Amino acid sequence: MEIAYKSSKGMVRDKNEDAVGAYENKNGLILALISDGIGGNNAGEVASKMVIDNVGKSFKQTQITSLEEIEPWFESKLVDANAAIIDESKSDKKLAGMGTTLVAALQEKNNGLIVNIGDSRGYLFTKGKLTQITEDHSYVNELVKHGDITPDEAKNNPYKNIITKSLGINDDSSADYHSYTLNFGDQLLLCTDGLTNMVSDEMISKILAENIELTEKCTELVDLANEQGGQDNITVLILLNKPGVNVDE
Repeated sequence: MEIAYKSSKGMVRDKNEDAVGAYENKNGLILALISDGIGGNNAGEVASKMVIDNVGKSFKQTQITSLEEIEPWFESKLVDANAAIIDESKSDKKLAGMGTTLVAALQEKNNGLIVNIGDSRGYLFTKGKLTQITEDHSYVNELVKHGDITPDEAKNNPYKNIITKSLGINDDSSADYHSYTLNFGDQLLLCTDGLTNMVSDEMISKILAENIELTEKCTELVDLANEQGGQDNITVLILLNKPGVNVDE
């Protein structure tokens, strides 16, 4: 597996409240994750970093050997991370109301598991086709599911940034879990809504299909989101099924 990622504060925001990381545990399983902080000022930045620290870095120390062991471990870590964010927000009024989304991919050879809370997304790119694996926890997505608006209308809905679930807001830390297969040559894309609100699926697919290094693809995706207005922080992570592993120490 090869992994690359890039993050930008965008063209409008004063700071970057996204956080991203990729880690390998003691038995060779890989965890990649992105969190998009909520709350403004320093609050969102604090919440998103707490998820990376509480979930990502602790994964490196685990002895987990298969995806079957992952879900209960991850559920426990989300409970811990959620409680830690709530406790921290209560300790400082400047952090009150902070929270964060989460999208994570756990990879064991060709098999993977995506975990998500909020509207940060996971996509599978295989044989030239881009497929969204995750489902947004958002007000607008609920309108789409109930037939009140169409997917095309959702793209420009003024309430599309209202999320219905996140870490740190209440005691509910439950996430969605989606299994997937990453065959040779397939790519997995994790990203915040700073990318998907600015760049179409067609343009994302075009960049992922290019015969260039993953780092260049990440840069092109972030640069394109900024060229389209960069209205939010932008973070992308790409995992490619090929020999070799490049993850954080």
